This record gives sequence, C-alpha cells and structure tokens, in this order.
Amino acid sequence: MVKTITAAHGSAEARSCDLADAAAFAQLVEDVASAHGRLDILVNNAGITRDGLILRMSDEDFDTVLSVNLRSCFAGCRAASRHMLRGKWGRIVNVGSVSGISGNAGQANYAAAKAGVIGLTKTIAQELGSKGITANVIAPGFISTDMTDALPQMVKDKAIEHIPVRRFGTPDDIASACAFISSDEAGYLTGHVLVVDGGMTM
Repeated sequence: MVKTITAAHGSAEARSCDLADAAAFAQLVEDVASAHGRLDILVNNAGITRDGLILRMSDEDFDTVLSVNLRSCFAGCRAASRHMLRGKWGRIVNVGSVSGISGNAGQANYAAAKAGVIGLTKTIAQELGSKGITANVIAPGFISTDMTDALPQMVKDKAIEHIPVRRFGTPDDIASACAFISSDEAGYLTGHVLVVDGGMTM
C-alpha cells in the first residue's frame, strides 16, 4: 500500500502493531500524532473471524474476536480523540459489517463485536460532535478479500443471488465511502451507519 501511494506521488508510511494490545495501539496513535504534529482521521479497519455455531463456540474464540474487532476499536478511538480535541477537528471511521446489523448464523462473536462497534460509534458521535469531531460506521457486505476468497464457490454463488448488483464489492468501494466520510463535505454526517453491500440487506 505504501508503494502504491508513493508511486502516485503521495506520502505514506506503515507501522505494525498488535491491535489486541490496547496499550500498544494507544502508543502507536501517540507516535503518529507526535511525528506529524496532529491527528485528524482515524479509520479502524481491523477484523478477524473465528466462526462456529454458538453451541460449539469456545470462550476463547468469542473473546479473541471481541478483543480485536471491538476492544481495539475502543482503544483507538479513545487515544485518537484526545488529539482531535486539541485540533478541534476530527473524523472517526469505524468499519463494521452488515453482520452487526442483521446477525449471521455461525458468527455470534463477529456479529456481537460489529454490533458493539455501532453502539460505540454512536456514543462517540454524541460525546464529541460539539467539538468538531464526527464518528461514523461503514458496514460492508460481501467484499472481495482474502477472507471471502476462501469461501467455497457454492457459498459465493448463493450470496451473489441475494445481491441486487450481482457482484461482491471491492476494497475500492469501501475506500471511496471512507474518503467521503473523512472529508469536509461530510461534516454534518455523524452517528451514521453507511451500508455498502450492493443492496443485499435493504
């Protein structure tokens, strides 16, 4: 990604972090803000799955998914909002999922985490809106990624039957939504869940 951005004459850097470690994530935010003098936009896009029916789901699989998908989101928002308050401007974009809206069999942990992201984001929007900071959720449907590429073709074909645009989304579809929510033009948009799913859940 860094090479792509720099090849297009942009500026970018990559840093690694275990997002399940709240202290490490907070330190990463501090380091980035310190290096650049401010922090304006946070996009929380971490996500893992440990799928299984609830009767067979272990406590460990439930807790691990919530730790990465929800708790890290909280840690990032808390750390970033401090810097945004100083700058009196900010955009928080948390990537959820349609599973967090409608649920999904075999994903009790994932759906619970993504539903939590929605509640967390709406709360942040209420707390920080008067300070020039917005907080919104992008809820993707099926997106062509390594995660969905691993699905059996029969499952993918069945899913596409329920998507009016008859295809999976692309990472660019999500990036475009993210770019808009992060822009000045979206200054009056906060506490919103933007579903980007090709019409699957309408």
